[in-house]
Amino acid sequence: MRKTIVLTAAISSALTVAAMWGLGLAQTPSAPTVKLQNKRVRVSEMVYAPGVPRERHIRRTDQVIVFMDDCRYERKDSATGEKTIRERKSGDVIWHDKGEDAPQLINLGTKPYRTTLVEIE
Repeated sequence: MRKTIVLTAAISSALTVAAMWGLGLAQTPSAPTVKLQNKRVRVSEMVYAPGVPRERHIRRTDQVIVFMDDCRYERKDSATGEKTIRERKSGDVIWHDKGEDAPQLINLGTKPYRTTLVEIE
């Protein structure tokens, strides 16, 4: 009986999420599209959909990030939970060090924005 209830709940949840995606009401973060990779560098395009969080992680390489589109996003500080709003213009470039905390980000715009991520090994 318990297995039936759990199975029914899982199927119901999966169908609800599938229906929301089909209607465009839910989105998942897109995986990076690798444009170039060798033993010294990896270049990827990242797309940030509106309202979809980029989860916190620790940067595994030194990184250069080039903003390809104007954007406005919320940054949630991993240590304090403080939320700040950042705005970037197309062509803006930022640097991050290996081992640095990459906090949760949420695109506050109404359309996706793109960045080019250059990871230096």
